[in-house]
Amino acid sequence: MIPGRRETWIKGLLINFGLALLGSLLFAAAFPNPFVEKGLPLLAWVAYVPVFVLIRRASLGASFFWGALYGYAAYGLFNYWLAAFHPLAGLIVGLVYLVYLGLLFFLLKLALIFFPRRAYLVQWVFWLAYEYLKTKGFLGYSYGITGYSQWAQIPLIQIAGLFGVWGVSALTVFSSAWLAQALWPDSQAPAGGIAGFARALRAFFLKDKIPPLLWAGALGAALIYGFFPPPDFSTYPSARLALVQHNTDPWKGAGAPDPIKEYRADFQVLRRLSGEALREDPKPDLVVWSETAFIPRIYWHANYRGDPPSWNLVKELLDYLSLQEVPFLIGNDDARKDPAKNPDPREDYRIDYNGALLFEQGNLTALYRKLHLVPFTEYFPYKKQLPRIHKALKEADTHFWEKGEEAVVFSLPGFKFSTPICFEDAFGYLSREFVRRGAELIVNISNDAWSKSLSAQNQHLAMSVFRAVENRRSVARSTASGQTCGIDPAGRILAMAPPFSESWITVELPVMTHITPYTRYGDYLAWIFTAAAFTLLIAGLVSRIIKTKKK
Repeated sequence: MIPGRRETWIKGLLINFGLALLGSLLFAAAFPNPFVEKGLPLLAWVAYVPVFVLIRRASLGASFFWGALYGYAAYGLFNYWLAAFHPLAGLIVGLVYLVYLGLLFFLLKLALIFFPRRAYLVQWVFWLAYEYLKTKGFLGYSYGITGYSQWAQIPLIQIAGLFGVWGVSALTVFSSAWLAQALWPDSQAPAGGIAGFARALRAFFLKDKIPPLLWAGALGAALIYGFFPPPDFSTYPSARLALVQHNTDPWKGAGAPDPIKEYRADFQVLRRLSGEALREDPKPDLVVWSETAFIPRIYWHANYRGDPPSWNLVKELLDYLSLQEVPFLIGNDDARKDPAKNPDPREDYRIDYNGALLFEQGNLTALYRKLHLVPFTEYFPYKKQLPRIHKALKEADTHFWEKGEEAVVFSLPGFKFSTPICFEDAFGYLSREFVRRGAELIVNISNDAWSKSLSAQNQHLAMSVFRAVENRRSVARSTASGQTCGIDPAGRILAMAPPFSESWITVELPVMTHITPYTRYGDYLAWIFTAAAFTLLIAGLVSRIIKTKKK
């Protein structure tokens, strides 16, 4: 290689690496992170500018590499806390997004080739389709959807009741796509300095003003809608919930020399905190314990007495609950004998479900079994196709669950509620289904204690806020270590227990029956973007083929 060209090539390579790293940092910083508790939401509006500029600089062949690098780096920084669960968890998510973003960058480059004049509009559509499609299927994962970065911007996110989180993402991503094409319109970047950038922005706006004007109008309308006075929630009926946070990972005792001792210690903390809450407010409508807060399988040990120490602890719990005048909702492994699903007599035909169990005066009156399980860590449906991976997961002490079958709505005097368990409230479709079936309140029970990370807990909380706004339902969260809180139907956090502390809060939440457009129609906006992306891709390919044949 000629020395001058080699220097140019090295310089270009370093610039591309810099753009990939800058884009990764902006993406991670926009969300809750170790340095800024709630994240820096303004960064999300420009977070993808380096990405779209990088795509304009890269060749079609190199675009996959740069996308893979960006995807691995961005999710490594954003979801760094996955390593606390298991080193493989972070590696798997990193590899998944290495592939996803590699493919996305390739398609974004094609958009630039097929539609050079208004590539930014096509890239915008492609990006939004990707955000929706990445939540589907076995590997579905909602963390990192751009709209969630705006969770604390209460006026802006009110449009989620109309469009879901996808409306907020659409507004946020557009600015990055437009700015990148404005600042890098051709093969050469605009002249440097503020004056050069200003001239480039003005020239591009004058050349193609309708899309940015429409975006500005949509953003203005969204803010006007969000600042419009919300309903007076004090006029609605309400429910009082005592939410208990015992500040421990309940599963830590599984590897202890004496697991029952650990489980009993956790139970004593739960009982003490519940007693404190009930002395402060003796008659809440419901007391809530977090996901798998009580580990010994209540139904199993109450019906099959093969493990006396576990049964004794279960009996202590049932005796305690029988003395309570208020209902308790408890996260527990709901195990049953089911030879049809587990024909192995060595395992006593046992099938496990991640459950939410409702007890009234010591009696189990209703239960919900988790419908959307976490891939790899809670289920792996490819045992026959990929036996080695399945075996490795089992040997790593992975606790697999059976998938539930029904979106259950619990009923108590004065209100109906449903209980998405942990990861489930990351997906809008599921809370929407609960509400469509009659839920007037959403009660999330979670265990994020394993992450040992406030960032992880706030990233999870951000998605819960959207579930409240999308369906105009109050959300209560009872977690193992944080963020235990009450959220009103406008997405405002009314009360929160201090994270990483043994604590409880009693919250009074509005009970609403209003049906929003999102509840009625679901992810229709995401479907529109996805259909448009496929249509544009096919149209671009056909047009390219026709032009090539003519030449």
